[in-house]
Amino acid sequence: QVQLVESGGGLVQPGGSLRLSCAASGSIFRINAMSWYRQAPGKQRVLVASITSGGTADYVDFVKGRFTISRDNAKNTVYLQMNSLKPEDTAVYYCSAEIKALAALPLYDYWGQGTQVTVSS
Repeated sequence: QVQLVESGGGLVQPGGSLRLSCAASGSIFRINAMSWYRQAPGKQRVLVASITSGGTADYVDFVKGRFTISRDNAKNTVYLQMNSLKPEDTAVYYCSAEIKALAALPLYDYWGQGTQVTVSS
């Protein structure tokens, strides 16, 4: 059983920073891409950033220059460093990972339970 567990969310003032973490655990043969999504109230879930197993990162335009995604393959963990936060960054942030649980199984997209980020004065 594979699990993704996020942490690091909370309340922060505009202009502040937060660092989210997401650790994968359980039966894991290989992890390919790891990603962060967010879902604001009343809106669809959208991709924020992704990173390949080799460390190549990609960002949606509205977070470029402010957010940094990174990963520690030895710990099966992905991070999202969020700087210069704005009220419009308020959302539930979810991590996702493409994981092959066993060598004989196909890649499958696993999701965490989400962590709330609120940017407000």
